[in-house]
Amino acid sequence: MGTIGFVGAGTVGTALAITLSGKGYPVSAVASRSKSSADALAARVPGCRALESAQAVADNADLVFITTPDDAIANVAATLIWHAGQGVVHCSGAASLDILGPAARDGAQTGAFHPLQSFANVSRAMENIPGSTFAIEAESPLRETLAEMARAMNGKPVLLKPGDKVLYHTAAVIVSNYTVALMKMATDLWQLFGVSTPEATEALLPLLRGTVNNIASIGLPNCLTGPIARGDIGTVERHLAALEQRAPQLLAGYRELGQHAVDVALQKGKVDQAQAERMLELLHAAMLQPA
Repeated sequence: MGTIGFVGAGTVGTALAITLSGKGYPVSAVASRSKSSADALAARVPGCRALESAQAVADNADLVFITTPDDAIANVAATLIWHAGQGVVHCSGAASLDILGPAARDGAQTGAFHPLQSFANVSRAMENIPGSTFAIEAESPLRETLAEMARAMNGKPVLLKPGDKVLYHTAAVIVSNYTVALMKMATDLWQLFGVSTPEATEALLPLLRGTVNNIASIGLPNCLTGPIARGDIGTVERHLAALEQRAPQLLAGYRELGQHAVDVALQKGKVDQAQAERMLELLHAAMLQPA
């Protein structure tokens, strides 16, 4: 097994380096814009050295993970000298392999390896990696190497084709980041009847967890509950009226999400076409009203 190096010692790089090392992969070198970050990573990985430059990592590792911020990946690939047969992999969720073009022209095999997970800090990242999906874009034999790494970390590899990456990442943003935005919208509403954001978050989290459990155990579309799933047009009307009066800034978001919920409700089969059309008319009318 060849040696592994990391360029970038942030949350993702540190979590992957420690986890891979724990699974027997020889992580031998790291460099980072912040020397202290590289030193901290090396201190947690047996046999790993913090090197002075990214080029030193490229010169000393058979497989290099570029775990810098996304905007820096292309520059790293373009400014370092790579060698034939070496593997060069980035961990961006949205970027494809084209940003590693300079490494490929030097004869390196290039790939993308993205853990489909929310990494708030290193400890949370390491807790969340097992069971996560890893999006992989690469040609053989690097593709098989990366898939085996994902499985070694108790993850599930999913292989992407050129052009898939942006849609893949958009879906991740909708599920993860926009869920945070939805929680913010909901807790803002609770503040209107005198409940603070921390208290509202604590109250709403069991509901969110229950919804996630339903998605996992029952699946789409049957996990949808609530007034739209029931065809409860009167409740939807009351929601829209309350938002128009007290939180008009949230009306557009409720309307847009509601239309998607109507589609799920139809697939579930608990509402008929007439009920769906009536709810869509209500939601569309709300869209046309000035904020």
